[in-house]
Amino acid sequence: MTTQTLRIGNAAGFWGDNTDAPRRLANSSELDYLTLEYLAELTLSILAHLKSKNPDAGYVTECPNVVRSLVPAFKANPGLKLVTNGGGMNPAACARAVAAVLAEEGLGEVRVAACSGDNVLTDMSEHVAAGERFTHFETGDDLIDDGIPRVNIASANAYLGAAGIVEALAAGAQIVLTGRIADASLVTGPAIHEFGWDWDDWAKLGGATVAGHLIECGAQSTGGIYSQWSEQLDLANLGYPIAEMNADGSCVITKPPGTGGCVNTQTVAEQLVYEIGDPARYMTPDVVADFTNVTLQQQGEDRVFVSGGDGTAAPDTYKVSMAYKDGYAGSGMIVVAGRGAVAKATQCGELIRQRVREAGFELAHYNYELLGAGGSLAGMNLGSGEPWEVVLRVAARDPNRAAIDRMLRELAPLVTSGPPGVTGYTGARSKSHPVLAYWPSTIHRDRLRHNVEVKAATEWTQE
Repeated sequence: MTTQTLRIGNAAGFWGDNTDAPRRLANSSELDYLTLEYLAELTLSILAHLKSKNPDAGYVTECPNVVRSLVPAFKANPGLKLVTNGGGMNPAACARAVAAVLAEEGLGEVRVAACSGDNVLTDMSEHVAAGERFTHFETGDDLIDDGIPRVNIASANAYLGAAGIVEALAAGAQIVLTGRIADASLVTGPAIHEFGWDWDDWAKLGGATVAGHLIECGAQSTGGIYSQWSEQLDLANLGYPIAEMNADGSCVITKPPGTGGCVNTQTVAEQLVYEIGDPARYMTPDVVADFTNVTLQQQGEDRVFVSGGDGTAAPDTYKVSMAYKDGYAGSGMIVVAGRGAVAKATQCGELIRQRVREAGFELAHYNYELLGAGGSLAGMNLGSGEPWEVVLRVAARDPNRAAIDRMLRELAPLVTSGPPGVTGYTGARSKSHPVLAYWPSTIHRDRLRHNVEVKAATEWTQE
């Protein structure tokens, strides 16, 4: 490859991030790639639930609308490519929906890829028969006990790596829609494709993983949740990050000129150590990255040069994110105001517990906290002076949905049958909802394969 510097921007750190960010980032920068990272550990469980009700659902519903917003950028910059894990549980359905938008906008020739292979649940019995134990990371329990699953699994997806992305790009895809892959692989894949790296160029793959990690959470590396926040930091027009990748695996982290926020060694360092576990062994499906020798150098306003990323051979297993059904939960809030607000709110929290018990339900898990009186800052000294208003938040979890529903019905009566000063009760009553708990495990990587389908948008719409 002849690529010297690869400009990769990321405009989503989770499903629910700023929906205008992709358009703004693509329009304000001459990007080679735009990435969107949508999937948290339990997001796929939500998508699996949606797909169970509708076989054409199960993907991040923002994807088609985001692609529509990017049409002017695609037309102005025909070389721009989009890579996202927004395919969720149904990359093919996502591809069809995205293709319909492209066809409507006169971009029917754009090649769209659907990359799957991460869904472990569909062949779970075969994997178990082959010896997979799906041992829980923390408890050490095997998923199957004497031939019976310990829990009712709702979704099980392996964190695949960059291979599917590389295959899709090699086949001419301009838009790549994947299921569950490692977040950093959204950057590693394009880098491997463009620079022609070998799959055992561990140092380069480690460097690309550092870059991918630095931009995967969106604006967290450009001033979002910055520990040195001040009122002067413009967050209204916050710029999203760009990694200018070099062929040796180093990069520059920056953002579009004229946008808010900031990029400095502190913002980048804070993201570097975010959710990494062992910095010497940051395990991804592509490489075990080593962050311990990474150096950050300020190279001017909003430009930080990142080098020193390293890596060793990829692990022989994929991480598997599983979610299982674990009862029901619900929460609600009321405001308690006036003299003695803390004591009154505390009594309200206890009243709810007592009244639910008298109705015949013993909640398995019940908790209340006083926001404004240290409820969200347990153990911290907030100084003297008692607040004159607090927000009482109650939450509960129980195998019995009726118990949760009864708890939620006990908030409103406090307005007239509790201590004085209870307010904030308007609006619809909160609803109970199913709880999905997390079962993290692994699977041998030779049991799974990337499945890649690449077609022009018009071909997808004909299905």
